[in-house]
Amino acid sequence: MNSLRDIVMTHYGTNAAICSGAYPTSVPQILVPREQFEDVGWLMKEAGARLAFEWGADETLLGRNFAVLACFARDAEYLLVKCEIPVDEPTFPSLSKKLPPAFRFERQIMSLMGLTPTGHVHSDLRPWIKHEDWPLDAWPLRKSFDAAQRMPRVAGDYAWVQAEGEGVYEIPVGPVHAGIIEPGHFRFQAMGEDVLNLEERLGYTHKGIEKRFEQLSWREGARLAGRVSGDSTVAHAMAYCRAVEALVEADVPSRAAWLRAVMLELERIANHLGDIGAIANDAAFTFFFYQFMRVKELLLRGNQRLFGHRYLMDRIVPGGVAADLPAEGPAIIEEEMISLLAEFERIIKIYDLNASLDDRLRETGILTAETARELGTVGFVARASGQPLDCRLQAPFPPYNRFPPRMVVLNSCDVHARAWVRVEEIRDSIRLILEMIATLPAGEIIASLADVPPDQSAFAVVEGWRGEIVYWLQSGLQGGINRCAVRDPSSVNWLALEQAIHGNIVPDFPLCNKSFNQSYSGHDL
Repeated sequence: MNSLRDIVMTHYGTNAAICSGAYPTSVPQILVPREQFEDVGWLMKEAGARLAFEWGADETLLGRNFAVLACFARDAEYLLVKCEIPVDEPTFPSLSKKLPPAFRFERQIMSLMGLTPTGHVHSDLRPWIKHEDWPLDAWPLRKSFDAAQRMPRVAGDYAWVQAEGEGVYEIPVGPVHAGIIEPGHFRFQAMGEDVLNLEERLGYTHKGIEKRFEQLSWREGARLAGRVSGDSTVAHAMAYCRAVEALVEADVPSRAAWLRAVMLELERIANHLGDIGAIANDAAFTFFFYQFMRVKELLLRGNQRLFGHRYLMDRIVPGGVAADLPAEGPAIIEEEMISLLAEFERIIKIYDLNASLDDRLRETGILTAETARELGTVGFVARASGQPLDCRLQAPFPPYNRFPPRMVVLNSCDVHARAWVRVEEIRDSIRLILEMIATLPAGEIIASLADVPPDQSAFAVVEGWRGEIVYWLQSGLQGGINRCAVRDPSSVNWLALEQAIHGNIVPDFPLCNKSFNQSYSGHDL
């Protein structure tokens, strides 16, 4: 099978070229003419690749124009395809007709960069992330935009999708919710209790993170990356740091690599414990919620004791880690993991044998394997719908190349599957931590890094607990951050929730939503 890079280079010949600004140790980055950008999308689709990410960049300070980049992935391969966009004609061919994930990526590019996709599916160019009360000509990710100036508020409307017919009614939910959760608006059309359609409206936690990166040093950027989505602080900081390390061709010390992976698995366990309990709670089984949260709390206290932070924030830094284990640390972690596994198995057995809970979870919120593949879902959402995707296996870095995870792929595609993938991943994460701790190398925990060279770019992916996290970094002429593009797993998985609710009743939406548990903050940026 030809590589994705070879397919593009062979098909377009001299019209395609390796980008001069792509760092040699990073993922291949190919430049194609703007008019062929959509054709590349069709070519990649036929080659079995998924669209992992699509974003815009302002390269005017680098002496060039605007640009749109698309990241395609197939198995262990990643390929970046770029087209340049003239400043005086800021349009580009849409990929949305063939690749559904482009549907919202391109709305976001238009909202924040002011680059208009031509031929966008359904001609849906409503603002995304940027809300309708922003000035129409405010493009925050352009270099000409002054982030220090307060924008005036303008009157605007958002045209929701409508469903009509006798007996059809709408249910608006949010953006302020009854629980202590982030804000998001969900608009249902229903007949009786049967859901006909669901449309999401997000962006309420937009913080200007990608713009803020441009004002920070490379080391300060790691702190901001760790705050993109607070429950994934390890994974986001690690993806950012791996991209920085690619820019300077640096290898982290072995001990730091092991400790990073241990923290990543601890983060996975903590969030999966909370989610399984919350899924049960939304099915009115509060007992399980309390039990799983009790076990999660013990884990978080262990994090505080060993690494100095309950959620391991700011522990991952460019070049390594900021906190080492004390001499007795490995023995403490081993004892904690063995105790946690025993308690988890005791509770999960009760959970698994509860027939009433099982009845609520099975055949609820089905996301078919075909839909999951078409939407480019990642993480446990993908694996619960028959998609064998895990960056720890397909894009491994030390120590995952030595201790591969056991990937669990289920095919029932329902709430139960999304919960049970989490169950199996908790078990496997405990195994991985025990193996890593038993082989923890001695030595330094951080490497000194060279200065980042000007006008270079690098790419990194990390499997967070929700799934694949993507970072693309580009340096400016002075070696600072020109662009940091971020894609949380939620950016593709939110699309899948809208599809999974079809055929369900309104009271099952909280259960479906919790089984996905996507990040508002990580999506809104």
